[in-house]
Amino acid sequence: MIWRDEYKIGVKLVDEQHQELFKRLGDFIQTVRSDKEESEKKKEVEKTLNFMGEYVATHFDAEEALQKKYNYPDFKNHHQIHEDFKAEVAEFQQEYRENKFDEDFVMEFSGRLLTWLINHVASTDQDIGEHINSVLEKEEETK
Repeated sequence: MIWRDEYKIGVKLVDEQHQELFKRLGDFIQTVRSDKEESEKKKEVEKTLNFMGEYVATHFDAEEALQKKYNYPDFKNHHQIHEDFKAEVAEFQQEYRENKFDEDFVMEFSGRLLTWLINHVASTDQDIGEHINSVLEKEEETK
């Protein structure tokens, strides 16, 4: 999974976190699709799931703090999108623990993660960047 500059929203912290998410998800997908032994894949899947559970929450908290700071008008809707995604990741983690390593299930989930991340970063998050950068430009003009 390749990060593209067109995904940048123009807010350094958010862009760095998005890049890290893309990198980790790319590594995850490569592992799942590889010819590695199942035990090795399981370790990587579990490591990625733990990372995603923690990092996604950290990233969303940071992104939402910026939205509040700059009075992002669509904050409630964006927050709900984040909450829904966190619930989906948590649900997958639970199903994974119950079903152990089911390669088809993991592949399906990795595809959903990839689709969600690209769509969210390339579309929804762009509005945040535009809003924050607009506010910052207005602040600069009044100085």
